[in-house]
Amino acid sequence: MALDRRDVLRGGVGIGAAAALGMGTPAAADSSAVPGLVRRARSAAAYGGTPVEHLKRLRRLLIDSDNMLGPARAIKETRDHIEVIKELRREAKGADRHDLMELQTQYAEFASWLYQDLGDFERARFWLDRAFDWSHTVGDGDLTSYVMARKAQLAGETRDLVDVVDLAEAAQRLARPRSRLAAVGRTYESYGHALRGDASESQRAIDDVHGALDRVADDPTPWGVWLNTQYVEVHRAQGLEVLGKHDQAADIFMTAIKALPEDFHRDRGVYLARAAVAHAGAGVPEQAAEVGLQALTVAEDTGSGRIFKELSRLDKALFPWQRQPEVAQFRAAFDAALPHEA
Repeated sequence: MALDRRDVLRGGVGIGAAAALGMGTPAAADSSAVPGLVRRARSAAAYGGTPVEHLKRLRRLLIDSDNMLGPARAIKETRDHIEVIKELRREAKGADRHDLMELQTQYAEFASWLYQDLGDFERARFWLDRAFDWSHTVGDGDLTSYVMARKAQLAGETRDLVDVVDLAEAAQRLARPRSRLAAVGRTYESYGHALRGDASESQRAIDDVHGALDRVADDPTPWGVWLNTQYVEVHRAQGLEVLGKHDQAADIFMTAIKALPEDFHRDRGVYLARAAVAHAGAGVPEQAAEVGLQALTVAEDTGSGRIFKELSRLDKALFPWQRQPEVAQFRAAFDAALPHEA
C-alpha cells in the first residue's frame, strides 16, 4: 500500500522512524547462533581471559559500533549475547554467576537504548523493564538507580506528561544522596517539568544539576559518566524548545554542539536535528534547513530513528517557507531519504 512518506514518520506507523526507513522489525535473538557464541565465550581462556571479560569487551565494542553506525547493526548481537549469558549462568557459581547476572542486566539496558534510538519505544520499554527487574537480583543500587533514570529519559522521549517527573524523582530516591546518578535523575526531571509547562521548576532543576557537576565529577560509579556541562545544556535547550522559547533553545543547542567531543557522532546528529527545529520555531528557516541537512547526513549514516523523528518535525515546521531555496533543498533531501512505500 502506498503511503505518504512524511505521514509514515509523523503517524508512527510500524515501529516508528526505523520501520519507515525500510529497516523492518529488528530480528530477535537467533537461537541457532547462540551455541556457537557460547563456545566462543567459554574459549576465552585460550586468550588469557574469562567469559565475563570477553562479554564485557564485546559490549564495549557494540556501544562503539552503535555510536558510529547506528542501532540496527548492534541489536541482533546484543540480543544473542543476552541468551549466551543466560546459558552460561546455568553452570556458573558464586562470583561468576553474580557477574554474569550483572552483565545480563547491562546488556538488557543497552538493548533498550538501541530500540529507543530506532524509535521502537514498545521494545525499549520491554527491555528496560527486564533490566530493572534483573538489577534487583544483582544488588547494585547504582545500576538500579541508573535504569530507573533511563525509564524517566524514555518517558521524556515519548513526551509522557504523566510519568516522566515521577520516574525521575524515583531515580533520585534510589540514588546515593548527592551522587552523579541523583544529578542524572534531576536532569530528566527538568525536562519533565518543561513538558508540563512549568518553566520555573524546569530551570531550577537544571541549575541544581549545574551546581552539582564539580561535586559529582569524582563519583566512582561507572554510570552516567557522560554527565557534563554540554549534556546538561542540551537538556536545558530541549526544555526551552518545548516551552516555546525557540530562539534561546537554538542558541544553547548550537553552543553545546560545538563543544561536543568528536566521538559523540550520533548524538551530535540528534542535537543538530533538535537545534534545526528550534531555528524553525524561531522563524529562521534558512538556518533551520542548513542545520537540518547536517543532521540528515548523520541520520542516513546511522539509521537513527530519533534523528529522523526530529527531522520529520522540522519538515513540517518548514512547510510555510517551502519555496525558499534552502528549505526546498532540505525537503527534497529528506524526501529522498524515505521509502516510497511501507
